[in-house]
Amino acid sequence: MATARNLWTQKLLGGAKNGAPVSCVRQNSARAKALPLPALRPPFCGFVLGIDPSLRGSGFAVVEFSREHSPALRFSRTLRLPPAISFADCLGEIYKQCTDCCYDFPIAHVALEETIYVNNFKVAQILGAARGAAIAAANILGKPIFEYPPLRIKQAVVGFGRAPKSQVAGMTKQILGLEAALPFDESDAAAAAICHAFSYRPAKL
Repeated sequence: MATARNLWTQKLLGGAKNGAPVSCVRQNSARAKALPLPALRPPFCGFVLGIDPSLRGSGFAVVEFSREHSPALRFSRTLRLPPAISFADCLGEIYKQCTDCCYDFPIAHVALEETIYVNNFKVAQILGAARGAAIAAANILGKPIFEYPPLRIKQAVVGFGRAPKSQVAGMTKQILGLEAALPFDESDAAAAAICHAFSYRPAKL
C-alpha cells in the first residue's frame, strides 16, 4: 500500500500522475511512444464535375485536382435557357449538358449543392426537377454523386458560411488561378467541386 510520503516523493520526482506508481507511468509512456502516428489523408486526385442546378441558368464546372499542380478549371458554362423553351425541354438540356461533360472529361465524381429551403412550393418543385435531371444523367453514366449544403460549400471555399456570391467567385478565382472571376452560376458550380475535393474521404474497405 502506497503511503502519503511515497506518493509525495513520486510527485516531486515527476514520476507519477494522479497517484499512479512510477512503474505504471513509465510503461504507459513507452507504450504511447510505440503507437504509430495517424496516417495523413491523401489529397483527392481526379476530375470533379460541379453543378449549380437551375431550370434556366444551371452552372457547370469541371475542375481537375492533382498532386503535381494546383486545382485547374478545365471547363465551365452557364446553361442559359430562354422562356420560349418549355419546362420539359429545359430538363432535357440540363441532362444533355451533364452527359456531355461526363463524356468529354474523365469525370470521377459529381458534386452538387443540396436543395435549399424555399417558401414557394412551385419554386421548390422546379429546382428539384432541375437537380433531378442532372443527377439522373450522372447516375445513368455510373458517376458517384455527392451533395453538400450551401453553407458547407461556402465554408470550405471562403471560410465563412454566409459569404455572398461575390466572395465565392473571388475565392474560386484565386484557388483556380483564373485571370477573371467566373459568372456566379459557374463559380458556385466550381465551388461545389472544390468543396468536394477538400471534404472527400474514401470509404474504408
